[in-house]
Amino acid sequence: MRNTGSQEVLTPETVGPALLEDVRDVEVIDVHTHLLPPSHGKLMLWGIDELLTYHYLVSEYFMVAPAEITHELFFAKTKLEQSDLVWQGLFVERSPISEACQGVITTLQRLGLERQVADRDLRGIRAWFAQQSLDEHVENIFRLAKVRYAVMTNIPYVEEEAQHWQPEAKPVTSRLRKALRIDNFLKGDWASICEALKKEGLDETMDGAKEYLRKWAGIYKPEYMMASTPHDWRYPEPAAAASMKPLVKAYAGFGASELLEEAVVPVCEELSLPIALKLGAWRGMSPDLDPCCGGDGVASADVASLQALCAKFPKVKFLVTVLSRANQHELTVVCQKTRNLHLYGCWWYCNNPSIIEELTKMRTEMLGTAYTAQHSDCRVLEQLLYKWDHSRQIIGEALVICLTGPPWICFPLSPPCACALLSAPSEERLAPHSRGAQTRLAAAAGRLLRGIHGPVSCKRLRRP
Repeated sequence: MRNTGSQEVLTPETVGPALLEDVRDVEVIDVHTHLLPPSHGKLMLWGIDELLTYHYLVSEYFMVAPAEITHELFFAKTKLEQSDLVWQGLFVERSPISEACQGVITTLQRLGLERQVADRDLRGIRAWFAQQSLDEHVENIFRLAKVRYAVMTNIPYVEEEAQHWQPEAKPVTSRLRKALRIDNFLKGDWASICEALKKEGLDETMDGAKEYLRKWAGIYKPEYMMASTPHDWRYPEPAAAASMKPLVKAYAGFGASELLEEAVVPVCEELSLPIALKLGAWRGMSPDLDPCCGGDGVASADVASLQALCAKFPKVKFLVTVLSRANQHELTVVCQKTRNLHLYGCWWYCNNPSIIEELTKMRTEMLGTAYTAQHSDCRVLEQLLYKWDHSRQIIGEALVICLTGPPWICFPLSPPCACALLSAPSEERLAPHSRGAQTRLAAAAGRLLRGIHGPVSCKRLRRP
């Protein structure tokens, strides 16, 4: 960094270290997780045995498990017995080199358990977790991960979860915010919607469905409504469904497109709520792994349907992430051309270092900072540590390449230039302990990692 009059200039030699430092240190907002608060009891997943029996690791274990360990036998065991098998199979008998295994190692090291990891001392690791005060542990994990808050996934038609919200909501830490998940609306599953309406004493009509969404939006006060769509989701629905005979249609109820157009979108417009869509999950591809939520696969999504939906409803802000690597370039182009569409994160099977690096470079080249680089998708509390540690390193290095390659080798980065490329002046206040040109980089890191939920961009999220 050097001075030119009253301005500081970042050169190609100094911009890299400055950017890596700010990406490492910036406090992020995790825009999508499956975390739940301590007040929700067993629904909150935390600790070493939940980490080891997470579906990534269980799926990996079955690739190398002895033939006599069948799926039925494994899932009939207790959580601790399952955890013992995974630890022995993936961390003792083999080198833990997959991203899922490395994630467990990173997490334990960040918690100061290096000695127990080196000794393969699972009993000692369990003892450490057993000593933790849960509320304090939650706060410590968020602090270590440098996450300001995370957005949960809240499903009102799952009774086990809904009971924690009514008749009176249980306390929720300020580290967690809500999202209203409505997969059955995007699936066109009118039968399950009617069951939910009955439980709430609402009419089994489109008006009843709208009132259901309004009610739960009032309870949750969500950041957005969201749905993971079927892998073959199309908008509008194929002609065969649209041309269904009246009597058959009356029996089948409303389809996904009708529910979107006549219930979900009107309520979101009324409440100024965005709609977050997750495309490309092939549910139940491997049923043997369903007990650990590990049976889902990946399919190529129909990005044209997403573009058609955004074009039909320009007053609604749509957020999107896709599961298939094959969809990423097409989706990025659509986001570049669609004002009310915001791209976020590297979801699930894309949350691997090589793919995160590739997608960050491509998105930055095509979208600048007009996207959210990552979300953790955590189900287990401590996963916040490794998912954000690993992602910060990869995203930072990818951004350095974007900033220090041609033409900037011959054109030093001054603060106004960096601002035009990476930041908005009104977000400078988000950058911790940074000044001058480096502040611009910190603000850019904040925009990419805090993404759609920054204090300045919240209004843009709700209305395009």
